[in-house]
Amino acid sequence: QKGEELNSPPSDQSSCVLSPLLYSLYTHDCSPAHNNTLIIKFADDTTVVGLISKGDEAEYREEVLKLAAWCSENNLALNTKKTKELIVDFRRHSTDLAPLYINGECVERVHTFRFLGVLISADISWTENISAVIKKAQQRLHFLRVLRKYKLNSNLLLTFYRSSIESLLTYCITVWCGSCTKADRVRLQSVVKTAQKIIGCPLPSLMDIYSSRCLSRAANIIKDSSHPGFNMFSLLPSGKRYRCINTKTHRLKNSFFPKAITTLNSHMHR
Repeated sequence: QKGEELNSPPSDQSSCVLSPLLYSLYTHDCSPAHNNTLIIKFADDTTVVGLISKGDEAEYREEVLKLAAWCSENNLALNTKKTKELIVDFRRHSTDLAPLYINGECVERVHTFRFLGVLISADISWTENISAVIKKAQQRLHFLRVLRKYKLNSNLLLTFYRSSIESLLTYCITVWCGSCTKADRVRLQSVVKTAQKIIGCPLPSLMDIYSSRCLSRAANIIKDSSHPGFNMFSLLPSGKRYRCINTKTHRLKNSFFPKAITTLNSHMHR
């Protein structure tokens, strides 16, 4: 998996609310040329994802060069210094891949990089992301204590917790929670327990929130036939259970789709 960051030149309109929409329209024709590559665009962050089979990187590297050429043709500056490359390799005997160059500059290869607010690691572990989340949450617990010191009622404390701490702890929770370690879950839940003591009322556990979010997200995907993950949910002939995805690695078994299918099946029997 590889990441690219695409930046537009500075503009007086960069803070305009229309900028994300206009940028999306402007970059609409920037699309992948191969079946084994994807170009994921979110405002000025563009990510190239390439599936490398049997050591053949030709399509991926061609996609990166095509993106660089597209930027040049459309007067956009591709910031190579901010561009990072991440390789996810589950093979037992992995080999070093040749460095990636864009416009003559070598792209830095990293073990972890931040993508849309989430730290993604090359081994698909979430400890670094969770550590960063917990650090921020603990800083915000200080303000919760200050509010209690000034004797705000529990409803206001609860509102502050949900908007500034729970929202942080549960951001993209359906992506990482299923694959995080038991130790990391305990660390996360300890933040909730601390907040619970400060506020003085029970708070929902992160695992309960994770289960409800999985169920809600899965239900929305099932209703939307245009969603890329729609075909991942297929009913068995009985019509009472969804088919579980066959996965080869432990990490994939704990990813969103298998967990969502398990949650859906358990919910259908209630």
